[in-house]
Amino acid sequence: MANYGCAADELQSLTGLLASTGMGLHNASLAGQFICHKLDDMSSQIAATKLAVDNTYLLFSAYLVFAMQLGFAMLCAGSVRAKNTMNIMLTNVMDAATGGIFYYLFGFAFAFARASTPIAS
Repeated sequence: MANYGCAADELQSLTGLLASTGMGLHNASLAGQFICHKLDDMSSQIAATKLAVDNTYLLFSAYLVFAMQLGFAMLCAGSVRAKNTMNIMLTNVMDAATGGIFYYLFGFAFAFARASTPIAS
């Protein structure tokens, strides 16, 4: 994610640019610091919003997966004789539990791992 704040060299060039407009060096320095502070605030707000949207999407997607699991259970229960319904329901519960365990063991790392080195393009 891009950082919208100012580094020290960027603040110096911004102060120099503002001072060249006839603002004075002290006022230009204060204006540059104010602008950089506002950019830092904007950057942190964008990061917080991105995190909230990502988490909401993840939770909604998980809800849809479990709702589909219920639909599959009803389909399977309707496809077999009444005496085998309990076995089919147990199979569906075990399927969901196994999927959750394997996501915990392997899937989370694939979904949220950070690349240690950038991929060359």
